[in-house]
Amino acid sequence: MLDKTPDENDVLGAALPLEVDDDLGPLLDRIGGARIVLLGEASHGTHEFYAWRAALTRRLIREHGFSFVAVEGDWPDCWEVNRSVTGAPGAVPDPHAVLDDYRRWPTWMWANTETVRFCRRLRDHNLDLPPERRVGFYGLDLYSLWDSLRSVLDHVADHRPDYVEEALAAYRCFEPYGEDPQEYARHRALAPEGCADEIMALLTRLRRAAAPPQDGDPARELNAWQNAEVAAGAERYYRTMIGGGVESWNVRDVHMADTLDRLLDFHGPGSRAVVWAHNTHVGDARATPMADHGMVNLGQLVRERHGRDRVVVVGFAGGHGQVIAAPRWGAAMEAMPVPRPVPGSLEALLAGDAELDHALFVFSDGPDQDWLNVTRGHRAIGVVYDPDRDHRQFVPTRLAERYDALCWFSRMSALVPLHMEAARRGELETVPSGV
Repeated sequence: MLDKTPDENDVLGAALPLEVDDDLGPLLDRIGGARIVLLGEASHGTHEFYAWRAALTRRLIREHGFSFVAVEGDWPDCWEVNRSVTGAPGAVPDPHAVLDDYRRWPTWMWANTETVRFCRRLRDHNLDLPPERRVGFYGLDLYSLWDSLRSVLDHVADHRPDYVEEALAAYRCFEPYGEDPQEYARHRALAPEGCADEIMALLTRLRRAAAPPQDGDPARELNAWQNAEVAAGAERYYRTMIGGGVESWNVRDVHMADTLDRLLDFHGPGSRAVVWAHNTHVGDARATPMADHGMVNLGQLVRERHGRDRVVVVGFAGGHGQVIAAPRWGAAMEAMPVPRPVPGSLEALLAGDAELDHALFVFSDGPDQDWLNVTRGHRAIGVVYDPDRDHRQFVPTRLAERYDALCWFSRMSALVPLHMEAARRGELETVPSGV
């Protein structure tokens, strides 16, 4: 066997086992008293990423008292999951039924067996606790414009009738577009006034509400306020997207960071959060060419707002195998092959040269090893994927600046969706492609 290079020797020396839950101990020590833990994924359709992310989250909740999980998902759908896992009055008792009802493309991101397993165990954990200590499950994303508007309208009709005029004005402004984001974006390019004024009038009233009504439920008020924030964020997102560029990406990630802050405030000064999102969102954008293109992301914003010592970012990486994805935007899901990584990439170093199967890497502050500080391609597979163009999926990355730790799996297996889906129109695609 040929001698190892210095980088290969450094990788082998830094690799920790990752075979059973107990192997997560060094990562839990690295997390320590951090308030926010961001857990990534290198694709939206890999079993290993979802399973180990869930395993780590369970330990953070059970052993370290984390307050909620916030995911790269739509607020209204995840709110129903939240109600189920916290045992809210009238909620569906089995999270499987709620997740199986997901119909917004790409459904497999959350309507899958690993998410069901996690949510069922979270519900069991919560039902042994008093309501005020139960761990929530929330969506950070902004795609649910029409669902969120309907939810706000229902809420104000029942609980804040003096706000109905603003809510109806916002809803009616969007009605002509038939719940088609592409149609709204195209019209917005031709008629710049759009619906921003109507949305902001509604949002301003909800933000200025000094207190919930006398019969108010704080969780119900949070849901109404956040749905209005989603509608405002989605309107900005679609308004900027039609012109291309990076502004729409920034609108989305700033919205996710603002939502996370809102949830931390709602849960109180001692609250702690676990975030699930793609590596491209949680890994610090400043360690990639994203920053050179004027892009920010969730990981960067959370570090800037809360301090790097209070935030831990964990990336995930995989070698080859299978993944669930779609061949084009809005198409039906498929189990696709993932080829071996391109030479010179991070994944090639870990898989082909260092010959690692599973491994955990926990980075110290200011590591001096070259493999952590040089720029290497790092694979990022989104909901849209073409195995024949896999070589285009590698994001140049300075690993120790992008993450605080990395979970590695040489073999990737496909996530198991709860149901197959017909191709349907999805939301407009943003950059980086398909993430």
